[in-house]
Amino acid sequence: MSLRTTDFDYHLPEERIASRPLADRAASRMMVIHRATGLIEHRMFRDFPEYGKPNDLIVLNDTKVIPARLFSKDGKSEILCLDRSSPTLWRCLVKPGKKMRVGATIQVADAIGSVVEVYDNGDRLIEWDREIDIYEHGHLALPHYMNREDEAEDRDRYQTVYAKNEGAIAAPTAGLHFTPEMLERLPHVFLTLHVGVGTFRPVKAERPEEHEMHSENYRVSSETAEAINAAGRTIAIGTTVTRVLEHLAKSAGTGERIPAGDHNGSTDIFLYPPYQFRAVDALLTNFHLPQSTLLMLVSAMASRELIMEAYRQAVEQEYRFYSYGDCMLIL
Repeated sequence: MSLRTTDFDYHLPEERIASRPLADRAASRMMVIHRATGLIEHRMFRDFPEYGKPNDLIVLNDTKVIPARLFSKDGKSEILCLDRSSPTLWRCLVKPGKKMRVGATIQVADAIGSVVEVYDNGDRLIEWDREIDIYEHGHLALPHYMNREDEAEDRDRYQTVYAKNEGAIAAPTAGLHFTPEMLERLPHVFLTLHVGVGTFRPVKAERPEEHEMHSENYRVSSETAEAINAAGRTIAIGTTVTRVLEHLAKSAGTGERIPAGDHNGSTDIFLYPPYQFRAVDALLTNFHLPQSTLLMLVSAMASRELIMEAYRQAVEQEYRFYSYGDCMLIL
């Protein structure tokens, strides 16, 4: 019998949501799940290297979060830049959107934008008469569960220390725990997946297989692909890395985790139980929202029963949840 979305529900007291980062990135707690035995350990993230094996390879997402949330000069509208085809042509979410029909205009700082297309899902394509400096006028689109506006500290802390390629709206949060010092000790490579707002969208369908997954753009270099295929164990840092690698694994040849060569594309892969992983051997991830696609992904890697027990213990042991929270290593 197939699983229902409600099978991935759990109760989380509001005080367990981490709305601000710890002073030290690497000071987070780390729950360790051993799939083969069902053992659940309670450790610290600093212990992460202890779980390494010879020829392990860490794969990280080097996307960079941009301050994509802007407000109109009259203060009546909020614009979230989803994608920039050029410095002056943006695909956006606009709130409120009722009056933003084709031809409607909106002003941000000194730039005036005109709606040139309204998509079926409600997104707007806006053309601006000049480039907007989003770093001067934009804000980070912090997740709604933080229940606060972004602050100066977030420009640094809601960003991995290895962030490089601009384009994400949300951070690949499993990577927020790493410091440059720890990365120096671990063999690692990078890929890029620009995390969009879809990562926070709830699953409204009764059954996971009925959910329409969002799509996100990725890039994997031939050097990264070669290293992944030569690795003993591939450890994905985050669900974004997992989705890219498993998307590519579908077309891998014999003896490959992912196809050789450069890869540029988009993926809307949705991983939920039951699923046989082909490219990812272990996963470091944060704790995720109830009934979310991300919770379903980690349940596919372990099992729903083991993950739900782990989450029960995490609440009981007062772990910090979500983007600025603690992490889980699934081995």
